[in-house]
Amino acid sequence: MDMFDFKNGRLFCEDVDVNTIAEQVGTPVFIYSAGTILDHFDKVDRAWGEVPHLICYAVKANSNVAILRLLVNHGAGMEVVSQGELFRSLQAGADPQKIVFTGVGKTTAEMEYALRHDIFLFAVESLPELLRLNDVASALGKTARFAVRLNPDVDPHTHAHITTGRAVNKFGLDPDSTIEAYKRAKELSNVVPVGIHMHLGSQIVSGRPYIEAVQKMLAVVERLDQLGTKIEYLDLGGGMGLIYRDEQPCTADELIGEIKPLVKDLGMTIIMEPGRFVVGNGGILVTQVQYVKEGPVKRFVVVDAGMNDLIRPALYGAYHRILSTRNVGPEMIVADVVGPMCESGDTFAKDRRIPAVRSGDYLSIMTAGAYASSMSSEYNSRPKCAEVLVRGDQFFTIRHRATLDNLLCNEEIPDFLGQPLPEKT
Repeated sequence: MDMFDFKNGRLFCEDVDVNTIAEQVGTPVFIYSAGTILDHFDKVDRAWGEVPHLICYAVKANSNVAILRLLVNHGAGMEVVSQGELFRSLQAGADPQKIVFTGVGKTTAEMEYALRHDIFLFAVESLPELLRLNDVASALGKTARFAVRLNPDVDPHTHAHITTGRAVNKFGLDPDSTIEAYKRAKELSNVVPVGIHMHLGSQIVSGRPYIEAVQKMLAVVERLDQLGTKIEYLDLGGGMGLIYRDEQPCTADELIGEIKPLVKDLGMTIIMEPGRFVVGNGGILVTQVQYVKEGPVKRFVVVDAGMNDLIRPALYGAYHRILSTRNVGPEMIVADVVGPMCESGDTFAKDRRIPAVRSGDYLSIMTAGAYASSMSSEYNSRPKCAEVLVRGDQFFTIRHRATLDNLLCNEEIPDFLGQPLPEKT
């Protein structure tokens, strides 16, 4: 269910006119639909039916604490990759026993923080990490539950930057090394194996890579069973794709319907970690046209959002639909939609056919709920933009627009350079 639609020629998020938000909050602004986010979470949850399962939202996709609270209140667990994401999840009220800590480079401090909060599960990426986890847990007098991350060497046929389950990627262990890690764990007193983990990548539109990877995972589980290591949890990761342009991704029902026959009779609990699938279609980035610039070769529509707000087009060459937020007439133009930053890569669309907008009009960059705000920066010393959550006919600011003072909040001038920074205005 996508709750962004046109009514009387104006773009609405649920029952709120997007133009009203832009005028009151300013631009650029991320606008999220609570209904869309919860609907997409429910699609994954419902698809598993009676199979025991836990859905842990991938915080990296969008880490705004209000979004996390929305999902926590709906029963979601959390998948985190840093101490900061764990902190945000706990602040949002997440149950530590529904938190999975993944990620390649967990530090000692991160392990300590997670163990003190008694999180459910560590997804261990390497033997050195397992040994460190045991040492840290021992020093705290605790026992850490873990799942080794299996790298199944399966090509998910997605962008190279977001592929994580191939042998050439930095993530996880090959099957034989996975077995050896579980063997080594038997010699360690402060870690206990409870599951096995995998994650193939992001924006995967076919079920075939999942099926191949699950089959490889179950072959490892069978070998572990023969060695006396019982696996209770199968963590299948996330990565389910969305429609950005003309993709035809399998639905949650289709994907999980293919996986279920392989796992439903094993007596194990399934963990999934959707992120993009939950929030991607639930957000847009609204930006105001500053200039329409006619060049000798191209026309440029210059907007006030930049690649610091939404880096996906610059980083991945990603496509996002761009709509006018109101009916500006039937005339169409072909233009590059570009931001204000001093980078040629600060481009949201090239040679795109869009309505004939003018300075002051608003454009909506669609499917911007995932990997937009969470990847944003202050490059070019641009304060981070505001974020708004819509529920029915109400909207709420869930991140206030940063001020110029915020740019300097963690900086200071040492004495030898003379006069210190002035007091905040």
